[in-house]
Amino acid sequence: MERENQFIGQSGAFLDAVERASRAAPMSRPVLIIGERGTGKELIAERLHRLSSRWGEPLVTMNCAALPETLIEAELFGHEAGAFTGATKARAGRFEEADQGTLFLDELGTLSMGAQERLLRAVEYGEVTRIGASRPTRVDVRIVAATNDDLPALAKSGEFRADLLDRLSFEVITLPPLRVRDGDVGVLAEYFARRMAAELDWHGWPGFAPHVMAQMEEYAWPGNVRELRNVVERAVYRWDDPETPIAHAQFDPFDSPWKPASPSHRRSEGGAPPTASIPGGTGGGAQSGGTVPPGVDFETIDDLRSAVDAHERAIVEHALGKHRWNQRQTAKALGLSYDQIRHAIKKHGLMEEVGGKADP
Repeated sequence: MERENQFIGQSGAFLDAVERASRAAPMSRPVLIIGERGTGKELIAERLHRLSSRWGEPLVTMNCAALPETLIEAELFGHEAGAFTGATKARAGRFEEADQGTLFLDELGTLSMGAQERLLRAVEYGEVTRIGASRPTRVDVRIVAATNDDLPALAKSGEFRADLLDRLSFEVITLPPLRVRDGDVGVLAEYFARRMAAELDWHGWPGFAPHVMAQMEEYAWPGNVRELRNVVERAVYRWDDPETPIAHAQFDPFDSPWKPASPSHRRSEGGAPPTASIPGGTGGGAQSGGTVPPGVDFETIDDLRSAVDAHERAIVEHALGKHRWNQRQTAKALGLSYDQIRHAIKKHGLMEEVGGKADP
């Protein structure tokens, strides 16, 4: 499981998690990795393996959610020829493949109760029995498991074996979501952007416009680092002028005036179409030029005029970036005249932010 991604970050919460993984790596004990999607659970699992005495042995990965329940046990423990329909020859399971090495079980919380019972025996006694076999096979495997589920809650409700949880939780490493990693959004965005610029054979890296970086800093990143990487790389490859700072980033790749209606909207009769949503805002209409990314904190604005000005500035700034700071195209997208967009740009001081860039 070689990963091209590296550990990038400087926040205390992130460095603490990496340090805990480094300390646990030499211990030949099970480790649970807890974290939201996109937080880097696979990278931590690889670190645990590479820094252990098993680093020269196999690191075998199995996504427990990627297989139907009927095949999980056969994948984990293997099977003999004729054990079930379609088993034309014997096959070693992931445990046998990982002998002397590390077995990484992703999405552990999706395992069936039957698979959990057999996994408990493998962890307890170091033995696995292929489906259809009469004798167990000894294995020496270190278990590293990952999940975004609340396993103690599942154990309390009877959906996960408490005794298995006890055996797997020698060490628990909980990864912080990106939204709490102070300062890491900018560091990661620069890293991913420079790498994409090099892939596109750009001669230099122009950076991000201040308002784009502010939007990324304020966004909640529900998909964490994986989502950030997609947003940044998409913004770089869509930007046509490598000499000027990137002034537009699309956070939702599905946002489009032509996207199909949801099933609930298709079933409704005679209802008005929904307005475009504005993350961090209050909604928008056709004149907004599309969904506006976060950038306005209305809770900190005391009066109506300031709130309206801040909202207007966010819409104009986003539309300018989306249309490469072409004022005529921006005016058309917002339903304004050229003089009106010029007035709005001057009113909010947007020309100063990009050095007074004019239409091509």
